[in-house]
Amino acid sequence: MDTLQEKQEKKLIKNPKIPQDKIKICVLGGVGEVGRNLSFIEYKNQILVFDCGLRFPEEDMPGVDFIIPNVDYLEKNRKKILGVFITHAHYDHIGAIPYIVEKIGNPTIYTSPLTKAIILKRQEDFPHQKKLDIETIDTKNLKSIQLGHFRVNPYLVNHNVPDTLGFATDTPVGTVFYMPDFKVDFSPIIDSPINLNHISYLASKNPLVLMMDSTGAEETGHSISEKGIYEDLEKIFEKASGRIIVATFASLISRLQQIIWLSEKFNRRVVIDGYSMKSNVEIARAMNYLKINKNTLISPQEAQGLLARQLTILCTGSQGEDNAVLMRIANREHKYFRVEKGDTVIFSSSVVPGNERAVQNLKDSFFRQGARVFHYKMMDIHAGGHAQQEELKLMISLIRPKFLIPIHGQFSMLQAHADIAEQLGMPKSNIVLTSNGQIIEATRNAITLTNYEVPANYVMVDGLGVGDIGEVVLRDRNQLSKDGMLVVVVVIDGENGEIRGEPEISSRGFVYLKESQKLMSETKNIVKDIIKKTVSKDHTTNWAYVKDNLRDKVGEFLFKETQRRPMILPFVVEI
Repeated sequence: MDTLQEKQEKKLIKNPKIPQDKIKICVLGGVGEVGRNLSFIEYKNQILVFDCGLRFPEEDMPGVDFIIPNVDYLEKNRKKILGVFITHAHYDHIGAIPYIVEKIGNPTIYTSPLTKAIILKRQEDFPHQKKLDIETIDTKNLKSIQLGHFRVNPYLVNHNVPDTLGFATDTPVGTVFYMPDFKVDFSPIIDSPINLNHISYLASKNPLVLMMDSTGAEETGHSISEKGIYEDLEKIFEKASGRIIVATFASLISRLQQIIWLSEKFNRRVVIDGYSMKSNVEIARAMNYLKINKNTLISPQEAQGLLARQLTILCTGSQGEDNAVLMRIANREHKYFRVEKGDTVIFSSSVVPGNERAVQNLKDSFFRQGARVFHYKMMDIHAGGHAQQEELKLMISLIRPKFLIPIHGQFSMLQAHADIAEQLGMPKSNIVLTSNGQIIEATRNAITLTNYEVPANYVMVDGLGVGDIGEVVLRDRNQLSKDGMLVVVVVIDGENGEIRGEPEISSRGFVYLKESQKLMSETKNIVKDIIKKTVSKDHTTNWAYVKDNLRDKVGEFLFKETQRRPMILPFVVEI
């Protein structure tokens, strides 16, 4: 016997003039890139937002601190937003909250206890903003949240930070699964194993769309369990005769716990160094996510009285960041610690794309100073938090969605995810490879990647400036960093339009003037010639035209002579 929903679908098929109910889905950040995660679903006049993250700048973005999503569409429709659901505490999912939430109307944020605590701790750096409205999702007693047309069902998954949630949202059209960064770990360190029975139950209702993490889609097999990481780290601790210096991400709470447990097992005291790591340890310990013996943690000052074999230093800087603790230790600039022969340095993290050179230089520095260095390519001392191919297959088979939208990853990762779904029998037409900002429409029977796009360009944060750095500014910064600049100053007699004295030329990052006198002399002659041809004696000179001519002609000449394109800054002063 047909269910009510099946009868409704048959009615719609027989009567094509009757419009089908549909939902809109849009990813504003997190596809075609790693980080900047933010998505929303919209039904009629109601919107739910999922995650609110940042990403770090690329190599060709000098001076940029990080990049956040463009939320112009959500800002214009802020009265429709019923809530923001945050999956976990990593900055690529929470980092944009201080810059975005006020713009979209300060909606209520729903998230787990640990994520809430870390969000609020970071919010202390923004004291002039309105107080955030955060509702805690009880991870021990997960309950549905009804908001307008939506019923949001949270579920727990494994990741490399505790309290990571996914959300299955029941809509009048069907259930939309938002599956964040996750992996399937049956022997985690802090979390409980992923509850596949609960996910299967939520998928038994009407699984319409699955939006799922693609970061590990190119990796075959199954991700490494945190238990395996512990066993390999233990082997290093057993053989270490000097100090152990461990660098990892501040948010990897389970890794911090492993290092602390191993230090206690091998009678080592632990120094936590790095602002973000100290904050996270303080929060996690207060909430009983970290279990630490009373006398384990000590200050850097107290560590000075210990033997080398009695000390573990747990710090930030695994990506080779300039001002991080690990870099200061390597450069012998740390106030308390220097690398000594016999020390062990552990990089318990993967390398974020773009940081390879900085990390390699850091490793080389430690090797030269006599340390033993371990990293994840040598042995399993880091586990990513992202599902690999076998886990993705498991989740697609478990949920059995009608439609799949791969999210969270570079395009090659999204494509690999789509290929996996096809191998499992999903029709290609039911898989959507989207771009940031494209509107997707889903009915009970079809999914469409529309031609309608909303703004989803990069919004760059540079110091106190948010969004005031654009392509022109980045182009200028890159030009300055590659070829330098040349400043041309010309003084014009206001009565006769002739040059007073010689043009002055200054170079920064282009050529050394004392060794380029011939080039500068020829450049001055070109400047004089341009002024003679473009400056009028009857006080009708178009000074903007004069400066453009100077910029273009001097630039052409210098490129011809040097094959470089310095930024030309002409100053014409009329007296």
